[in-house]
Amino acid sequence: MDAGGGIMGADGRADRAVDAFVTHRNLLFTVAYEMLGSAADAEDVLQETWLRWADADLPSVRDQRAYLVRITTRQALNRLRALGRRRESYVGSWLPEPLLTAPDVADDVELAESVSMAMLLVLETLAPTERAVFVLREVFDLGYDEIAEAVDKSRAAVRQIAHRARAHVAARRPRGMVSAAETRRALTAFRLAVETGDVQSLLDVLAPDVVLLGDGGGIKQAVLRPVAGADKVARLLCSTHARTATMSLHPAQVNGHPALVLRLDGVVDTVLALRIDDGLISGVYAVRNPEKLSHMRSETALRR
Repeated sequence: MDAGGGIMGADGRADRAVDAFVTHRNLLFTVAYEMLGSAADAEDVLQETWLRWADADLPSVRDQRAYLVRITTRQALNRLRALGRRRESYVGSWLPEPLLTAPDVADDVELAESVSMAMLLVLETLAPTERAVFVLREVFDLGYDEIAEAVDKSRAAVRQIAHRARAHVAARRPRGMVSAAETRRALTAFRLAVETGDVQSLLDVLAPDVVLLGDGGGIKQAVLRPVAGADKVARLLCSTHARTATMSLHPAQVNGHPALVLRLDGVVDTVLALRIDDGLISGVYAVRNPEKLSHMRSETALRR
């Protein structure tokens, strides 16, 4: 083959690499995000995945999707272990980065549950390899052999890890499925009570053991420790809104679930996501760190 033919061949190979990566990009982002809880870190993982994919011997790759997921998982695991050390010095509570999501994410009930703020916080309690195995098996339904290659463990070890992770998550995940209608009702009542400063109405929708977590990242003021108990949470929320006349609450689809976006002078200031158990709000997650709010400007596509 002449030089021109060689160049054309290289270009064709590059085009195929790009096409395959673009085809699976939303899936790869979702894998990385569920493992990391951070869109910014997930984007970095995708960059690293692309560099390795671009150097791959494409003709020898039998299953492009599985190969790309394997690269993404390995890169996400590396980053997750590094992030664990970084989060030890994080100011206050660390919360996942909220995503403005399209309605089709909510339509996939299993996907929506897996990316909810409540579930991502549960996944934070898993060890890195446990988290990877759980996400790949329970969310993306990968086979044990594929997962074993991705996490560099034996098939038998992966089965044990999966069993242990499932039990861990089951003990901590929200109690029972909550319908979208129930979530909207609770959110509407929550919003109205906060806007009007009606402590009693807020108490009516809060679980007695509700916990509020705030994430300002040391940049914005936020509670540094969890606030527990319906009375404390209700009074804190009502007093915060009452102090700021230019503050407004608007409903939005965040991580596949109805949530509230608090704007100050028209600018996104806080994302309020809720955990609902048995019809009552058991968790309030207030993300204020401005470095975590960039993905609230436009919808993020998530795929399984």
